[in-house]
Amino acid sequence: MVKEKPNSTRIYDKDGFRRRAACICVRAENEAEVLLVTSSRRPELWIVPGGGVEPEEEPSVTAVREVLEEAGVVGSLGRCLGVFENNDHMHRTEVFVMNVTKELEEWEDSRSIGRKRQWFTIDDALSRLALHKPTQQHYLMQLQHSKTRDNTNRVVNATHPPKLTNVATSPAASPTTA
Repeated sequence: MVKEKPNSTRIYDKDGFRRRAACICVRAENEAEVLLVTSSRRPELWIVPGGGVEPEEEPSVTAVREVLEEAGVVGSLGRCLGVFENNDHMHRTEVFVMNVTKELEEWEDSRSIGRKRQWFTIDDALSRLALHKPTQQHYLMQLQHSKTRDNTNRVVNATHPPKLTNVATSPAASPTTA
């Protein structure tokens, strides 16, 4: 079942990219496991929880809201991994790390569309995202790289990890809709 949001307004940046936010949810400081949720469009596939920024909403607020709606978890919002650009589908997604402190028994998308959540090792999650969500796969690569980078606000480019830039890009990525 596809999730419909009747009163949702899509927000675009000055370049015409849809503004989105997402969270890489972890449950331990070593960040060895991440939480993925089933796609509303293709329930056999796993994705990173995230969605569109609403009017007058900060991306960090969007990320927390989307994780609660899609994954049924709450926690403390940590560092920003950067803004990931999907040129094929004109999305720019600001991605944060969340340390999960509570998993709800039931949540909005589990009741309304039967969405599931599951913890994966980083390697397993990378494999799950490899074919259908390469941009989201880059989120996890950045999570791994961000543990060792310096404390500036620069972000490692997803397609060429050694190069530092302000926006991580993936020109041939698939849709980042949740």
